[in-house]
Amino acid sequence: MTASEPSADSGLEMWGSRSGSDSGSGAASSGSATSDLATTPGSAATIRPALVADAPGIARVHVGSWQAAYAGLLPADFLAGLSASHREPFWAESLASPAQGHTVLVAETPDGTIAGFAATGPSRDDDATPDTGELAAIYLLPECWSQGFGRALHARALTALAGDFPTATLWVLAGNTRARTFYERTGWTLDGRTKVESLANGTVTIEEVRYRTSPRR
Repeated sequence: MTASEPSADSGLEMWGSRSGSDSGSGAASSGSATSDLATTPGSAATIRPALVADAPGIARVHVGSWQAAYAGLLPADFLAGLSASHREPFWAESLASPAQGHTVLVAETPDGTIAGFAATGPSRDDDATPDTGELAAIYLLPECWSQGFGRALHARALTALAGDFPTATLWVLAGNTRARTFYERTGWTLDGRTKVESLANGTVTIEEVRYRTSPRR
């Protein structure tokens, strides 16, 4: 993987389920921006809204990406303890009842493999205005790095955000140089906000920085 693609998510919080009115199809999307399929230029993948049936694949990406991208940045025992089987029910529930304004997109290869996913929605920050969205996550399977999936997911995520939000933010681990380089190259700029997060019942502490962009640019 090169510095041209993100290694994992924008902010280390696990992107959680939120109660909302959207239901029925199991596709976690809102608005016309993500209602169609799009083939990734230069690579064999389709970017589409996530379905409940994608939960196992998304969980595998979620955990595999953390374990590869954060090696050396987070404790090895913490990363080794992450389990896709434990994340799968969480994603199944989240995708079955997506909240209004939240979108989950997947990159699917021709053989049906979920190569990556992205998640967007309203900003969760306490200083956010109602017109601020958030790129909550971009994850890729390690074996799918450097194939254009990250850029494709990022572009589609911005399209999803642009439908509702003139401004968007993201959080990224301060030491995640690869991801920060990707975001800076794609138009995101630091806005000066930082935070410290605790994971694993307070046994793991991380520092994050916030970036901002206009998805309608």
